[in-house]
Amino acid sequence: MSTVHGDKSEAILDAAYGIFGSKGFYETKMSDIADEAGIAKGTIYLYFKSKEQLFVAVSKRDCNSFISRLEYALNSHENTGDKLGAIAKTHLTYYYERRNHTKLFFMAPNNDPDLMQFMKEFMNQYMSMVCEVLESASVPEPVLLAKSYIGILDRLKMDIMLNPEFNEEDLNKRIAFSAALFLDGCRSFLKT
Repeated sequence: MSTVHGDKSEAILDAAYGIFGSKGFYETKMSDIADEAGIAKGTIYLYFKSKEQLFVAVSKRDCNSFISRLEYALNSHENTGDKLGAIAKTHLTYYYERRNHTKLFFMAPNNDPDLMQFMKEFMNQYMSMVCEVLESASVPEPVLLAKSYIGILDRLKMDIMLNPEFNEEDLNKRIAFSAALFLDGCRSFLKT
């Protein structure tokens, strides 16, 4: 059991992230989260009305962090190739950092309408950011290309999530490979 320091809501979210990530949504008990956060179980319900609502809050915090990291990475680069590399690095590093929390992604509540709505909004925002990079390079079909690039990265993330021996060298290889493959494949479209 950890002790609560500072904001109880953040302590609950931190504890829930770890337990949802290692046990999955259905196997997690609110009492486990309370014990980990160092609070009484009833205190959780002062902040989150249900386990589903807590899971959505954990997901929102995590996805918003991803978007912030991606915005920073994209703003740190000028040319399209570097921006595509930054997208690959942000995407794949995100999953690499969470490789011990795979059940957060694979054992989530599948029919929660709030979670589904949030994930739809998150994916639209992510797609929009990738699409904007491609539009700024004046490529035709930026939406299809953005979907394709995210698709490549999502397939590569499975190596990270399902291979317990996956290491940082493997990560860096996939970051470089995916960005180069996509950029070379798009080179006929790019004018920059």
